[in-house]
Amino acid sequence: MLDNQGMLTETKKPTSQEFIAGMREAGRLASEVLDHVTPFIKAGITTGELDQICHDYMVNVQKTVPAPLNYQPPGYPPFPKSICTSVNDVICHGIPGDRILKDGDVVNLDITVITQTGYFGDTSRMFAIGEPSILAKRLSQITYECMWLGIAQVKPGCTLGDIGHAIQAHAENAGYSVVREYCGHGIGQVFHDEPQIVHYGKPGLGEKLHEGMTFTIEPMINAGKRDIRTMPDQWTVKTKDRSLSAQWEHTLLVTQKGVEVLTWSEGSNPPPECVAGLHFRPSA
Repeated sequence: MLDNQGMLTETKKPTSQEFIAGMREAGRLASEVLDHVTPFIKAGITTGELDQICHDYMVNVQKTVPAPLNYQPPGYPPFPKSICTSVNDVICHGIPGDRILKDGDVVNLDITVITQTGYFGDTSRMFAIGEPSILAKRLSQITYECMWLGIAQVKPGCTLGDIGHAIQAHAENAGYSVVREYCGHGIGQVFHDEPQIVHYGKPGLGEKLHEGMTFTIEPMINAGKRDIRTMPDQWTVKTKDRSLSAQWEHTLLVTQKGVEVLTWSEGSNPPPECVAGLHFRPSA
């Protein structure tokens, strides 16, 4: 039916209702992987062990495909694991391995599943190991608020610049910087699609959103400068100045009146106070 490059062998185009139902399922399943692994994220475990826990849950329980495993965009080697684990100064695409998590670390787990019907759900959360520093807690909180302030902009007629500006302004007002080399993306029956959702910009500029679009918002915010460095494995991206970095991610649907967060489950973190009153889940 599909492979984890996101290529469907079946060409029949789904109806809009089928597409939305498929994306809701994919989003929920991706979020439930994070719910499942959360109790295991503590000092003494390796990032490789966390990867194995997530892989087993996806493959054996959910019957989903881990989208990152062997994913190979042009110019990259195949990604060798099922999730990304980005610790401390790693911005994104950290490869799980022998690294042992210790008290004070912060780690992002990025999950993408492919459902049996070929839909992708993509989400990530930050986790603190033991008691993190005040800086690490503040950076994670501000980054979480950045994501949600971007989400709160989403509605038909909103522009990509509206989203980017809301994120950039909040991050920079806190004294942080926005990574510009990586961004959110369209998603559906392929892993990465148009449009590119950059996390900086000016209000009113860029493509306008319309009902039915699905994409991710996933700001990467650095405590120091925004400059990056890529490791020899060609995947792991770190802050150039070795400052801490944080990221949160949701997959979203543009609805008739606003936004729906698709990557939602029982263990999802509640929205922050800065978006109090935002309606982001479908009515029962």
